[in-house]
Amino acid sequence: MAAGGGGCGPLLPAGIPCAFSPQSQAYFALASTDGHLRVWETASNRLHQEYVPSAHLSGTCTCLAWAPARLQAKEGPQRKKRKSEAIGTSNQVDLLALGTAVGSILLYSTVKGELHSKLISGGHDNKVNCIQWHQDNGCLYSCSDDKHIVEWNTQTCKVKCKWKGDNSSVSSLCISPDGKMLLSAGRTIKLWVLETKEVYRHFTGHATPVSSLMFTTIRPPNESQPFDGITGLYFLSGAVHDRLLNVWQVRSENKEKNAVMSFTVTDEPVYIDLTLSENKEEPVKLAVVCRDGQVHLFEHILNGYCKKPLTSNCTIQIAMPGKGKKSTPKPVPILAAGFCSDKMSLLLVYGNWFQPTIERVALNSKEPHMCLVRDISICWAPKVETAITKVRTPVMNSEAKVLVPGIPGHHAAIKPAPPQTEEIESKRKLGEKEVSIEERLGALDIDAKKEKDTLPQTNSFPVLLTQGLESNDFEMLNKVLQTRNLNLIKRTVLRMPLHTVIPLLQELTKRLQGHPNSAVIMVQWLKCVLTIHASYLSTLPDLVPQLGTLYQLMESRVKTFQKLSHLHGKLILLITQVTASEKTKGPTCPAQKAKLVYEEESSEDESDDELGDKDSDDNWDEDEEEKGGEKDEDVDEEEEEDAEEKDEENGEDRDVASEKELNGDSDLDPENESEEE
Repeated sequence: MAAGGGGCGPLLPAGIPCAFSPQSQAYFALASTDGHLRVWETASNRLHQEYVPSAHLSGTCTCLAWAPARLQAKEGPQRKKRKSEAIGTSNQVDLLALGTAVGSILLYSTVKGELHSKLISGGHDNKVNCIQWHQDNGCLYSCSDDKHIVEWNTQTCKVKCKWKGDNSSVSSLCISPDGKMLLSAGRTIKLWVLETKEVYRHFTGHATPVSSLMFTTIRPPNESQPFDGITGLYFLSGAVHDRLLNVWQVRSENKEKNAVMSFTVTDEPVYIDLTLSENKEEPVKLAVVCRDGQVHLFEHILNGYCKKPLTSNCTIQIAMPGKGKKSTPKPVPILAAGFCSDKMSLLLVYGNWFQPTIERVALNSKEPHMCLVRDISICWAPKVETAITKVRTPVMNSEAKVLVPGIPGHHAAIKPAPPQTEEIESKRKLGEKEVSIEERLGALDIDAKKEKDTLPQTNSFPVLLTQGLESNDFEMLNKVLQTRNLNLIKRTVLRMPLHTVIPLLQELTKRLQGHPNSAVIMVQWLKCVLTIHASYLSTLPDLVPQLGTLYQLMESRVKTFQKLSHLHGKLILLITQVTASEKTKGPTCPAQKAKLVYEEESSEDESDDELGDKDSDDNWDEDEEEKGGEKDEDVDEEEEEDAEEKDEENGEDRDVASEKELNGDSDLDPENESEEE
């Protein structure tokens, strides 16, 4: 039994809501961005039906889900079926639920080819992110950006129960195979008991919004209690901008909140389909369509914890043959993939959304890589039969909601026509003199005195940034966002238009999850945007869901930063201990020079020569004694004069020192005192 595809959850910006019909996969439904619902026959690759809802561009389809096969006969209190309708309705797929951007849910009947009913009153007041049908009671469950989960009664088209699912927007839902539990994903993944609407368990979830939730195993039927002893129940979760698909185990005896295993793919998942495992020995088969257009196939037995991420067993790609001899094949993106009922073949949808090609491919487990060469150039012309096309004219009533162009929360005001144009036209009609250039510029709402430097240049960073965000041009955005000049970043953020602030934050959030070198530059941009445009961001009513991904990303990074800081501190302690121990091993005494050396003279050390010299010195002449006496007198006079000069200088120094002491400027340094002395 194949599980419902990944089209039930909120798709990525590049993806479009789509899903295969249950059991036989006879039909493939997709809701394109132009508001059209198209249903294709998988066997003949032919357009079966096309439907345009009322006011389709103001309330585009955001998610869709086929009703289970056992619910196809229940259609509520409607008129009696005609004989032509009653024949074959039991074997055909009937109801298709469509969630819209304005919060309403449409039930479309593929048998009648028209709208069956609308679920509006008391439901959501914001974008519907995911829809899930209950297998037994015919109820419909939906979640939205308004943080609530709603249980609908499809027979009466009224709300059966409504409760708050998370503190932020609820992005995905999934009902267990036995119909007794409900999974919801917001910031965290919660497991609800459907009877009591109480939370049974919490799971940590992903750093980005969860785009898909699926149960992978069936609870054994011999367990009488619904929530006791759940040891073999697993579910899968995939998130936006995340290349890992996590597998979680629901078990009561182990309260560990982390994933037990994970599957790694080459790019973020766009569509997921799997086969349910009914016993412990049966492996789970998983088909993941990535944004890069490849399909990754996994086959694994879920038997507990696995530390290393598992890689795919087989990869499928599709390419077009080149026209010339040396030309390389051109890759064709795969849009969706679903397992057939025999579990040995796969339905591939590839090409473009307007005219997709559906092909059944047999799986060969021995080949690790399959590249299918297909020429789809002849399939561009759509084959539409006018007899089965159902187009409804837009009807504007009280229930319709019109969305103004622009980002949510910031509606651009429409400028009225300037009144000066009428005056100019009247002057021309009356035959007056020619209108001046100043009046013409005023009519065009252009300030004639504006400086040339303020006009946007084609090579300026704000213009390039705006054009790159609007056209999603990767090279143009790289040219602007890879700059490291902080002043240039500030000037660019100051001059950028307000309606590009939210798209820029979303682009920065996407790039923050890339290489660490690029993330360093993106942090500078993020800091400037949040500081300069803080007043504008605070006026947006839907700021929390739009910046939820950035908040969760920063929160996950901060958690790892705390662990890294602890590790950094421990490493510093170890390094300092090692360097200190190396220094203490071989201490070297520094070379010191004595500042003062005092030697004491002793008479015992005098030699005989010195004594002989002293005896000879006693025989002085009288003349020498007289001369020596005169010299001694002259020396004594000079020494007295020097002593008087020194006393005067010392007196002056003492006066200066006393003045310094009075002024509080006395030098207390003992080294300076010794030098003065």
